[in-house]
Parts: sequence; structure tokens; C-alpha cells
Amino acid sequence: MIKVAIITVSDKGARGQREDLSGEAIRFILEKIEAQVVGYKIVPDEIDLIQTAVIEAVDRIGADLVLTTGGTGLAVRDVTPEATKGVIDKLVPGISEIIRMESFKKTPKAILSRAIAGIRKKSLIINLPGSPKGVRESLDIILEALPHGIDILKGEASECGKE
Repeated sequence: MIKVAIITVSDKGARGQREDLSGEAIRFILEKIEAQVVGYKIVPDEIDLIQTAVIEAVDRIGADLVLTTGGTGLAVRDVTPEATKGVIDKLVPGISEIIRMESFKKTPKAILSRAIAGIRKKSLIINLPGSPKGVRESLDIILEALPHGIDILKGEASECGKE
């Protein structure tokens, strides 16, 4: 069972002015794999609050996977990638690269995403877009690989190649 924390980054969502449809989209898609949501939070677009939420999800709650949604674009207040960079130990660039590449096939706007993915301790952190459609499309691209990646991080798998 993969323990997942969802962090929605949204000024309006944090103020209760917008329903979190992207967080709900993540929950729905996670039903396709053996995953349990162990943490959920909405935070405003503030680096320190995003970092605190990610650290809490990994260090205190023990999430294997942290999925953020929102704050990955070009707007002045979009700071999720910067916040994530400040709390990860290693980058996992292939995840964000494949999401951008496959999403570009549907919309050229995909190249404007600054989302990143990385590892903190034994947890995988992935920035997702802020729209429910973007969340669904992104997770559909990477979902199949996530359980194996989490198993490797947890020390439960070691081989990626097949004979």
C-alpha cells in the first residue's frame, strides 16, 4: 500500500474561495493503484508554507508519495517548484520531462510548466498542474511506474531491468 499525501497549492483554495477539484481528481485516480491518502492540505502560494507541508507529509506523516497540485506555471505567485527544490535531496527529472513531453502532444502550453519531481528521504515528491484535467492527464502518464519507483525507494525492489 502506497501512503500518499496531497498538497493543493492555491491562494483562493486556502482562503476557502475555490473548491479543490484538482485534489479530488488525484484521490479518484489513486483508486487505480494500491494507495491510501494519509495526508491532505491546502496551502497558499507561499514557499515556506509549501515547504512546511511537504516536510510534514514526509517526515511526520511518513508519506511514500507526495503529490502537489498547483503553482507550477509562470505567474508571479507560482512558487511550487522553488519550494520543492528547497526540501528534496535528489531530482527525478524523467517524471516531469515525460509529463511535459506527452502533454505537449495535446497542448503546446505544456512547455510552460515548471513542475519538478524529486526525492526527500524515502519519499517521492511530484509537482502536478493545478487543473483537474492537467492532474488527470499527468497521472495517467506516470501512474503505472509509480508503484515500482516507490518500492525501490522503500528498499522493497532493486531491479528495474528485465532479462
